[in-house]
Amino acid sequence: MFDCILIANRGEIACRVIRTCRRLGIRTVAVYSEADASAQHVRLADEAWPIGGPRPADSYLRGDAIIEVAKKTGAQAIHPGYGFLSENTGFARACAAAGIVFIGPRPESIDAMGSKAAAKALMEKHGVPLVPGYHGDNQDPGHLAEQAAKTGFPLMIKAASGGGGKGMRIVRDAGAFAEALASAQREAASAFGDTRVILERYVEHPRHIEFQVFGDTHGHVIHLNERECSAQRRYQKVLEETPSPFLEIDSRARMGEAAVAAAQAVDYVGAGTVEFIVAQDGEFFFMEMNTRLQVEHPVTEETLGLDLVEWQLRIAAGGYLPLAQGDVQARGHAIEVRLYAEDPEQNFLPGSGKLTHLRLPEPSPHVRLDAGVVEGDTVSIFYDPMIAKLIVFDRDRPRALERLREALAACEIVGPASNIAFLERLVRHPAVVEGKIDTGYLDRHLDQFLKGATPSTDGDVFAAATAVLLDEEARATAAPGDPHSPWAANDAWRNAHPGKRLVALVVDGERRDIAAYGHDGTYHLRSGEASTEVSGARLANGVLTARFDGHAHRLRVHLDAGHVAVHDTAGFRHAFDRAPAFAWILADAVGDDRLLAPMPGRIVLVRVKPGDTVTAGQDLLVMEAMKMELALKAPRDGTIESVGAAQGDFVEADRVLVRLAANDQA
Repeated sequence: MFDCILIANRGEIACRVIRTCRRLGIRTVAVYSEADASAQHVRLADEAWPIGGPRPADSYLRGDAIIEVAKKTGAQAIHPGYGFLSENTGFARACAAAGIVFIGPRPESIDAMGSKAAAKALMEKHGVPLVPGYHGDNQDPGHLAEQAAKTGFPLMIKAASGGGGKGMRIVRDAGAFAEALASAQREAASAFGDTRVILERYVEHPRHIEFQVFGDTHGHVIHLNERECSAQRRYQKVLEETPSPFLEIDSRARMGEAAVAAAQAVDYVGAGTVEFIVAQDGEFFFMEMNTRLQVEHPVTEETLGLDLVEWQLRIAAGGYLPLAQGDVQARGHAIEVRLYAEDPEQNFLPGSGKLTHLRLPEPSPHVRLDAGVVEGDTVSIFYDPMIAKLIVFDRDRPRALERLREALAACEIVGPASNIAFLERLVRHPAVVEGKIDTGYLDRHLDQFLKGATPSTDGDVFAAATAVLLDEEARATAAPGDPHSPWAANDAWRNAHPGKRLVALVVDGERRDIAAYGHDGTYHLRSGEASTEVSGARLANGVLTARFDGHAHRLRVHLDAGHVAVHDTAGFRHAFDRAPAFAWILADAVGDDRLLAPMPGRIVLVRVKPGDTVTAGQDLLVMEAMKMELALKAPRDGTIESVGAAQGDFVEADRVLVRLAANDQA
């Protein structure tokens, strides 16, 4: 076994690898960019070295700088994590040339599977089922358009290199093909440095099921069962689980055999994932192979009781697979979701900023957290905005889903917007609960998972106000000073008026005043025409118990100086900002003459120029931010007065990108 390894990655995966190494007594070396100088992986490693600027190309993609650090520190091996250099054959070969073990497959295997086109050609030779399409070398747009017509519509354009949903577009008719191709190629070039694409017939309502495979240097290859990843939004996995609720014993066996055959075809060593598209009738097709550890590997670990990072280390050191295929025995059900700094209500716009408050559920035999940040850390604009992976385990799927609901309810994130409320609606949706979701379901029915699907009621607002009142009274009682002073009393007595207090909340973007009479858990609340009588209210350990008009409720509550969130009786989260009780300053909304940058990013395409006439919703610019392309649209009909950015510019948030002529609104 190795004495020291370098981890050529960041965030939660670097922290994950460090934990296993520490358990095995292996010294760890981290590398970091300027943006990550105070990151958790830097703090957890035994030592850490700077390797460049904040952009990945200036740091985490600098293989030469990383290998130089490995040499200086005496690291015998490099673990690439996932993303960045994990599937880079040049880096794998450079490690070997430097006498350093690359903890991953052989470069030849990465080459064979790293290109979707080459992988499909190889799988075709070995009899693995393929989706009809084109994976040839001729990348001329005219030739690709001809092949698209032969394949038939709808079809999928996919980047030949990489994964993670980057460079993928669904095209439903020939007229949309050229623009979709150009967009996919731009995104692929940015993410992978490779504009090549493949074309595939688009299977309607497919499921996405992948198999974890492992091989050693002694010729043994096995699979470690499947993971279903059908809950996706824009090809990004949202929920992963094992076992699949869709597969039966026979289909699971056939897919497992195909996965092993795919790995054997490239003499595979280490951890990999063979991914399949599965039609509603159960027919399955090879999609791609990821020659690295996957983000969702913890669900496999939880059901098998294994540490896959330890397997990687032992196999890279020349060891044998710890198990034969017949010894792989799964138990229970595991589910993973990813907590992101993103705003589902704003088209999942990635967020950044300081995590001023971060509370996650306590780890237990049923709840696991893989995180790369803690409270006070900053989610950077330069990398993926994931905060943590939340993994739950129980003896069957219904119990695991209930564990997940409870764990999500215990999460609090204050700072950048998060997707927690979206995930809470997701795990309660009938399509997910019944295991009937396909890869396009979320995109087709997204409105069912957003805030509007569970609007706040008067009851939610009154529950939030009750929590605020109890919190204020508790703080007043605990405040230092003369306990006998009448000004320290929390009994609602007020000079010159009958004990009225005001709680102000922002509900759906509008101020809502709740007048409160009473104290110590007994209140009369009124807001507009609505009112309620509250009795027996108590707030302890994030739980509000109270009777509202005689009906008792137990509700989970999160609150701080600026926010309050209440889970209703169905378990849905309703979050409100707290406003000053007696002062309200309306923010002057940005007029619809300007289009602002929603976040820092790079302008990759400018579609308009001064003098152009545009319509509301028309694409004006395309921005790349946090590894995503964002189409920025006209706020109204009008004429372009000025354009404030050019292709290639890096812009800060709120920069004016386009200005419309004001007289258009006359």
